[in-house]
Amino acid sequence: MTVTGGAIPSAARREQIVAELGVARARTLALLDPLAEDDLTAQHSPLMSPLVWDLAHIAHYEELWLVRALSEAGATDPRLDDVYDAFRHPRAERPTLDLLGPGDARDFAAHVRKRALDLLAEQDLAGTDPLVAEGFVYGMVLRHEHQHDETMLATIQLMAEGRHPAAGGGPGAPGRPIAAAEVAIEAGPFVMGTDTDPWAYDNERPRLVVDLPAYRIDTTPVTNEAFAAFVADGGYEEPRWWDPAGWAWRQQATLEHPLFWLAEGDEWARRRFGRIEGLPPREPVQHVCWYEADAYARWCGKRLPTEAEWEKAAAWDPRGRSALTHPMPWGDAPATAALACLLGCSDGEGRFGPDEVGAHPEGVSAWGCHDMVGGVWEWTASDFSGYPGFAAFPYREYSEVFFGTEYKVLRGGSWATHPSAISTTFRNWDLPVRRQIFAGFRCAADA
Repeated sequence: MTVTGGAIPSAARREQIVAELGVARARTLALLDPLAEDDLTAQHSPLMSPLVWDLAHIAHYEELWLVRALSEAGATDPRLDDVYDAFRHPRAERPTLDLLGPGDARDFAAHVRKRALDLLAEQDLAGTDPLVAEGFVYGMVLRHEHQHDETMLATIQLMAEGRHPAAGGGPGAPGRPIAAAEVAIEAGPFVMGTDTDPWAYDNERPRLVVDLPAYRIDTTPVTNEAFAAFVADGGYEEPRWWDPAGWAWRQQATLEHPLFWLAEGDEWARRRFGRIEGLPPREPVQHVCWYEADAYARWCGKRLPTEAEWEKAAAWDPRGRSALTHPMPWGDAPATAALACLLGCSDGEGRFGPDEVGAHPEGVSAWGCHDMVGGVWEWTASDFSGYPGFAAFPYREYSEVFFGTEYKVLRGGSWATHPSAISTTFRNWDLPVRRQIFAGFRCAADA
């Protein structure tokens, strides 16, 4: 179910909240239940938390916002305020904390969910309190859980023995022939961001008019076969393609190819959730950092799009049918498996990976860009910052503390993103060295 703009009756909104919270929890448990207890408690990479920390943190965050912020109720266990505060303890330190075990974490999550649903009936969803109006805080919590599910999928991919029963195998949906490699975007203003999505985050607000010169943008994300050509041409050995900081980091990290790629003679393979398989040439490249994406773009005579360029190509209708951007590239309709590669669409469960580029022609944007939601997160050229008039809500630590030149913006979601946690205005961000996330990119160029 996708949240749309405009008020809906409180009873219907409550039903929607209960249903979506249930979907998020079922997804979390289905992801973790097949794993052994040792897999849940181990730290598989210093970049990631133990999976059991994520589970209890999801529940603790829900207690903070759906129980304690909305009532006079106290904490289930006050010591958990320290253990599951993501800002007090970096990920590398979390295995040393007094964590709840898998069984206790599940019990804690179930206990908190009951308290939250008991309190839901008391909330005035039609009132003026911005925290609860139209269920904002509930949307924040369920999206938080879906985002941690995607983080846990990245952790599982990093496991030395990462097989997961739900990962499946075989190729994704086949792509279709695409007539043009890039599309031209006309110069002119468009409306960026949103003031109409009741569950949008603070960093997506307020909407603003951005006037862009004409530019060109790739019709699809860069594929594995295209990126392999960059590797074969010595792209990782040539400093002129790299941002100076990226070149220094490439040397320090001894990067030679995307994460999880494996050389097998003259061919490439990859490790995907514990399985070794041939590298699918027409899937979008993933597990590349911003520096790798930027280097590839320079190598082919292009650049990464700004996030404004990305959003205009994804969401703005050049035919002028709407005064606002569309929440999805194809318009206002909820995501389906025919429209996008998102884990959680009608038949999208069961394969942990992207489809081939161009596999969803019904989901094309009004400009003719494919796969702008789902598949892979797409790096942009932009640093993460607030829009003019930005106001932190409901807490600075969601967005504002990350503003600055240290973080780069990603757009569009990945195959591991849930449909209720993504839109054309949604802004993700990460350090330019991060590769464990399900990220790729498309290129742009001046007109």
